[in-house]
Formats: sequence, C-alpha cells, structure tokens
Amino acid sequence: MTLLTIDSLTKQFKGLRAIEEVSFTVEPQSITSIVGPNGAGKSTLFNMISGYLKPTAGKILFDGRDITGSAPYRVCRQGIARAFQISKPFPELSVRENVLVAASFGRLGVRDPMATTTQAIDICHLTPWANQPAGSLSIGNLRRLELARAIAARPILLLADEPCAGLNEKETRELTDVLSKIREAEVTVLLVEHDIKAVRRVSDRVIVIEAGRKIADGAAADVFADQTVIDAYLGTTAS
Repeated sequence: MTLLTIDSLTKQFKGLRAIEEVSFTVEPQSITSIVGPNGAGKSTLFNMISGYLKPTAGKILFDGRDITGSAPYRVCRQGIARAFQISKPFPELSVRENVLVAASFGRLGVRDPMATTTQAIDICHLTPWANQPAGSLSIGNLRRLELARAIAARPILLLADEPCAGLNEKETRELTDVLSKIREAEVTVLLVEHDIKAVRRVSDRVIVIEAGRKIADGAAADVFADQTVIDAYLGTTAS
C-alpha cells in the first residue's frame, strides 16, 4: 500500500507558481529523494506536506487519509515528522534531554518517552555524546541530533531536509548510514538533498523537480542518466 500520495499539488505565490501539478507516491519503508536546482520548489513541497503552507490546488494523502492543508501539529500527530537543515536545539540541555523533549510529543498513541529517547540516540549514533550539552556538538553531530529529535516523535514518515549540507565526505557517509538505520527501524524517509553521491548511495527512488515541475522519477541510476536531468540539473553525468 502506498504511504504518501502527492496528487497534482500546486502552489501559487501571487504571480509565481512555485509548484505546478506535481504528483508522486512514496512506498512504505523506503527512502525516496527529491533533488533539483536551487529555487526548484523542493522546500515549498516539503512545507505543504508538513502543513506550513496550504496548497493552491491538489491533494496530499497520507496512509489513506486526506491531510491537505492540515496544521503542522495535526500532521505530526498523524505520523509525519520533519528534520530541518538548520538544527536549533536547546543548547544548554544535553543531547538526551533534547531528544526527550521531542519524545514527549509527536504521533498519537501510547508512548514511552525514555525508551524512545534511548532508541533514537542509538539509531543516530549519538550515544557517546548523550550527556553532553547540545551547544558543544560538531555540525555533523548537530545534524544527527536533528534527526534523532524528529524520529523521537515516533513518525511513520520522516521528512529530512538537506541533512548532508555542509558536511565533509566522512560525515556525509555517517549520516547516510543513519538514514539507512532509520529505514531499518521501519520509518519511511522522504529526503531533500543536493549531495548526489549521498542520494545515489541511500535512495530507493529519486524524483527530480525543476522550475516547480517534476521532470523525472525512478531508480537513481536511471534518473541520473536521463539527458533531461543532466541538462536541467547536473550539467554532466553523475558519478
């Protein structure tokens, strides 16, 4: 069964159509990546799915329910969590305390915040830093903390917004390992990312957005060999 269905989603900002009739599906326990040049509309798409923006037209169906235009807190309660590119933890609180705050909220149902916190820290490879203040973390560890806080909300679907931005190759590989562990924990991942090597390494499927329109959708190897994608985004064949 399809977990997320985006049906002809459109967003108009006065004279600018940021997203135009974009449609795709996300299958359960997969990693689907959305890529495209800056200004393509990827963040607008995420903002509509997570409830920060209301679509001008189209539908968003999650787990068989229409969540189009739902408020962010309702989207989170349904089982969608978002990890932002810029992490803003409580700097004086420890890593564990930051994750525990997130574990106290999130998807509706029975929750065990302490157990959820421990699991999220383990999945995100943060155990050695669990008692350190969040403000002392490196950029790479801050990105993993952002993911840990998101999955502590016990999502069915995680929206990960450019988690590899600004990371070196080692940090990027560690973070893609975390994304794979999140999928193994039966959380579906929808990823926006510019690092093509990371996308190729971790994705089951890739969607390319350019100027608000979907121009490609399929397996990573096929998408990145598509001449339309090369011309619009890559400029050369992705290695």
